[in-house]
Amino acid sequence: MSEHREGIRLSCIINFYGRLDLLSGILSSLVEQDLPRDLFEVVLVEDRNGTEAGRAMAEDFANQLPIIYTPLPVNFGSMGHSRNFGLSQSRGEFVLFLDDDTVLLQKGFLSTVLREFAAHPEADALVPHGSASFALIDGRYDHHDPYFMTSRCTAYRRKVLAELSGFVDQFIGQEDVEFVIRFLMSGHRSVNCPSLEYFHPPLLVGNFRKPMAVGQSFFRLHRRYPLLLWLAVLANCSRHAPLYLCPGRKNREMGRFGLGFLAGVIAALFKKKGFQYG
Repeated sequence: MSEHREGIRLSCIINFYGRLDLLSGILSSLVEQDLPRDLFEVVLVEDRNGTEAGRAMAEDFANQLPIIYTPLPVNFGSMGHSRNFGLSQSRGEFVLFLDDDTVLLQKGFLSTVLREFAAHPEADALVPHGSASFALIDGRYDHHDPYFMTSRCTAYRRKVLAELSGFVDQFIGQEDVEFVIRFLMSGHRSVNCPSLEYFHPPLLVGNFRKPMAVGQSFFRLHRRYPLLLWLAVLANCSRHAPLYLCPGRKNREMGRFGLGFLAGVIAALFKKKGFQYG
């Protein structure tokens, strides 16, 4: 990981591939921020060694934002590695992870992040309040936890990311969930910030491929975690599987993820070929 260098206070890291219409939305949100441009940077990590279209969008916004565009050269589809790669390219004292489909409507979001860290010296992370960004959708529903520590919008002190060695490289998805487990186990503290708000689509699980890949990633934690903790993590991540039988869009999506996760764990247990997502 790169050391903090004087000047940049906050690094915004966005990992993406395709979906440039969504990426343009979060970049437009950052253009509107009132924080001086010399105090923050936007690190764009494009998977699969990048694309001409992704690079062109970065160049289009470069005259409005302090952008660092860096294509991911290896380990395609591995979000743990991709997050770590973006972190290694960043310089800020504080790090804000954002998804390409995150929406920030507060023009003072970034400046408020810095004020909240100053007001809470005991906090190693700030967790903004999240709301669902889908207003018109069949069976509309919100997040199951508006203060969930997730890379769609969570800010950390760089030093805590370094102390915990970042994310697990091999994780396909939900790498932020695994990181939060270690974050909490090590005694680090987060602060929920109602003064910070963001919007993000709720959980959408189109098929079983990604949750199965995530389940296999978590299965491999048996080499890292104590047995009882490992079993508790697997049970927690698959706990929503029964909801697949319940009515309602939110229940079906959460249940589909739980079932897929459990199927991935079982496949890994019997040493089936690993699933790749993306």
